[in-house]
Amino acid sequence: MENFTPTDRTVVRRLPKRASYDRALVHQILDEGFVCHVGFVADGKPFVIPTAYGRLGDTLYLHGAKASRMLKALAAGAEACVTVTLVDGLVLARSAFHHSMNYRSVVVFGRASAVEDPREKLAAMRAFSEHLIPGRWDEVREPNERELTATLVLALPLAEVSAKVRAGAPVDDEEDLALPVWAGELPLRLSAGEPVRDPLVVGETPPSESVVAYARALNKR
Repeated sequence: MENFTPTDRTVVRRLPKRASYDRALVHQILDEGFVCHVGFVADGKPFVIPTAYGRLGDTLYLHGAKASRMLKALAAGAEACVTVTLVDGLVLARSAFHHSMNYRSVVVFGRASAVEDPREKLAAMRAFSEHLIPGRWDEVREPNERELTATLVLALPLAEVSAKVRAGAPVDDEEDLALPVWAGELPLRLSAGEPVRDPLVVGETPPSESVVAYARALNKR
């Protein structure tokens, strides 16, 4: 299916024209982001925790220490609400009221489950690595058995999902259009600086190809 099916929880009610349930767009936003915010309830208290993630197909993976309150709560069946937001620019209007941001966001609802299969767990760990720097996994040491045992990996199906996007110029009131005030968009983007060498790197080892290629590609966006 090309689109996710909207549910009562994923239907965008505020400015629905900005909503999208397109699977390719959802994947694109998730793949471009680095941090998601996970909302859940544990011990009767609400929490929102920022964390890294990875994606394989229509599954979102979360991971961390087995002692993590968030992961333990989700593994025990707590409902999750996961959000990812990319800010593409500042929208500067003629009035203070109509200032805004151009953004792309995704909201995911569902229940996660612990990944027990060793092959899926290793594939998820690879997905985390490749999500940060494509190609990096093949340049470094893979997790060993002790590290895998100490890590809890959760799988969250991308089933209840929606995206929301704002793009374009400010929307000022008609009576403000004649004001002598500059208005428009200030695009923002993520860029990479020069790699900073760890002083403990052996010999004169240069930055790996994955790092150089990623920085080059990021700065061309």
